[in-house]
Amino acid sequence: MPSPPYRALLCDLRSDQVLDALPLADVSLDDYIGKVGAASATIPIPNRQLAARARAAVVPGRTALWIERGPELWWGGVLWTANLTSDDRGFLGLQVQAGGWASYLDHRVLFHTQEAKGTDQFDLVRALLDYAAGLPGGDIGIEYGAELSGVLRDRTYSRYDQPRIRELIDQLGAVENGFEWRIASHRDPGSGRRVKRLQLGSPTIRAGTSEIVLDHPGPVLAYGWPIDATVQANVWQARGASDNRNQAAESFPIMSELLVDEGELAAGWPRLDGTSDYSTVTEPPTLAAHARADLATSLHPRTIPEVTVALDRVTLSPALLGATIRLRIRDLWWAEGLDERYRVVGLAISPPLRGRPETARLYLEAA
Repeated sequence: MPSPPYRALLCDLRSDQVLDALPLADVSLDDYIGKVGAASATIPIPNRQLAARARAAVVPGRTALWIERGPELWWGGVLWTANLTSDDRGFLGLQVQAGGWASYLDHRVLFHTQEAKGTDQFDLVRALLDYAAGLPGGDIGIEYGAELSGVLRDRTYSRYDQPRIRELIDQLGAVENGFEWRIASHRDPGSGRRVKRLQLGSPTIRAGTSEIVLDHPGPVLAYGWPIDATVQANVWQARGASDNRNQAAESFPIMSELLVDEGELAAGWPRLDGTSDYSTVTEPPTLAAHARADLATSLHPRTIPEVTVALDRVTLSPALLGATIRLRIRDLWWAEGLDERYRVVGLAISPPLRGRPETARLYLEAA
């Protein structure tokens, strides 16, 4: 069964007004919880008319790229680069690359000091988005709800640090009792309107009500199961901003308490040291919360297995992010059979190649 065709909806980034709809080839896209997704594709240029349409619609940095797979909206983001190519037979193609909506926040800087006391961490995220959208030309239509995490924070973001908005949100989510976030793309089922929506989850994003069962052998064509201790640590210290309150003395950065997991050492593990830098953190309690979160993450780093699934054998889409799947494997390694549940934290789509079907690579963590 052939894969459904992909199509690009090219829109003005600020208004989302459709500029054109063009066919796509060689589509590759991914989306994640915890990092920004990306998409690449080629717009075939078979004639002058299509060349003129592509030239008018594709303006890197100003054009939004929505990708449709058949009737479904699968991906959305900001088109950042384009490369016109001609092969040895003179066939033209416009290669485009885009980053998920959160990549726009990498291009937004906090130029005005912001302060908050006893504020829910989700409200802090929304306040940062409101700040970015409130400046002239800064609103790209990111929507959000009113959910709360129940975790209150005190934060001061100084304009002198000139931090990127996405960096601040990532750092806020990475602290102890933090959260996950992403900006999802979907079509409103009632109106058909394209939506860029902030998703927040404390401590994690969850989606879906029914689990999907994936078997190997079966729809799972291949898998990878990394076992990695290079980022493991049982001792941790975090370093913050320099303490410049006494201008007459040499300034030093504030340091968290040195955290040591005595239980791991008593169990026979060698001492494994880790450190982290938070150059904009000026409050010792905030730095201590970062250090505790970093140690908890590094003590037993998450295994992120990946499975490659044939899309012609199972129904999947990027809406699966945050959902739970049931993975069953039976082979030489899993001789007794693996039957466990995992949360989907990443998804990458690859086009069919040389008789190989269109595939989705799912990145997983223990549910």
